[in-house]
Amino acid sequence: MTAALLVLSGAPAVAAETVRLPEPDGPHKVGVTTLHLVDHQRTDPWPDALGKPREVMVTVHYPARTVRGYPVAPQMTPRAAEVFAQLDAVHGHPELPDSGVDWAATKTHSHVGAPASPTRRPVLLYSTGGGDPRAINTGLAEHLASRGFVVVSMDHPGETSEVEFPDGRLRTIALPEDPRVKPAIFRDMIAVRLLDAKFVLDQLEVLAAGGNPDAAGRALPRDLHKALDLRRVGAYGHSAGGTTASQAMYEDRRIDAAVNLEGYLDYAVEPGKPGELLPVARDGVDRPLFLVGTDGYLDDRYRTSWAAMLSHGPRTRHHEIADATHWVFTDFAPMSAQLVDARLMTEQDRVHLVGEIPAARSVPLVRDLVGSFFHRTLRR
Repeated sequence: MTAALLVLSGAPAVAAETVRLPEPDGPHKVGVTTLHLVDHQRTDPWPDALGKPREVMVTVHYPARTVRGYPVAPQMTPRAAEVFAQLDAVHGHPELPDSGVDWAATKTHSHVGAPASPTRRPVLLYSTGGGDPRAINTGLAEHLASRGFVVVSMDHPGETSEVEFPDGRLRTIALPEDPRVKPAIFRDMIAVRLLDAKFVLDQLEVLAAGGNPDAAGRALPRDLHKALDLRRVGAYGHSAGGTTASQAMYEDRRIDAAVNLEGYLDYAVEPGKPGELLPVARDGVDRPLFLVGTDGYLDDRYRTSWAAMLSHGPRTRHHEIADATHWVFTDFAPMSAQLVDARLMTEQDRVHLVGEIPAARSVPLVRDLVGSFFHRTLRR
């Protein structure tokens, strides 16, 4: 971990810690770009943008032909990092320190606008956990890209902590009620996410055909369209994103395989109790689905809905990570270990957030579980 200077208006400069992301270990250098996608056929349902066209921001990580001369991307922009420090690190994840971290200083291992390797690669669609920004799963996306995948990470504006658009607008959470305690909001949220996923896949088809789906027509990395093999598509997601990935595969034949990183497969009737199964868990699916959970985040909803999914036969597999809990699948795993070392976070808070498992074990384990599954299921 390194220290940076954080200067606050009217206050002396203070040292702020910079957390690092683990390096990807695949053979490919990684390029990155963002796309601003606007669905003019659909209106946004959330109160802050009600009636306006639905907008989605995605980040695309891909194997690069060369990265020389292309700058390394930050994990978060300064504005997004400022809101992250206020919302995520105070309200969304109170285990994180509420000061002392320069979230904007974290660099990725991906190079902005680098030309893509012009070889058709399997495409993976990533959906975030509820409330979390897509940036907080950068480490896994970079790793998968270094291993030969094109990874397209979606935010779901209106229910993501912060989403910044190219024109400088920044949306924060605007859900009318908490979906964890209001089943109707959870149902609506998943419905919106599923339409987001379908729309993003539609726009990737435009991109693969040589078009530019970016709303402002911003320049694309050279040969990016040649890197997408949409005959081989996977979906993965964390928490509500895992729910989204599973149900999206059920509804969209373009998705060949999916990984659910601890997402419910039911619509809860009331908090903590099992409810109506999602169609994917009720009916099963004829393509590979991998359910990955932890021993520290089990409840009746998981046991019941995942058991229903597994009852449909060998197309669905299950793995449980020991000594871990819900956010072990995100960048909070390596970050929290560094924050404990810097004495900005207690070990008790780290365990509450990601579990007892050390990052040195959890990071390669999650990478291997997800990467191996997609290498096996999308190989042709």
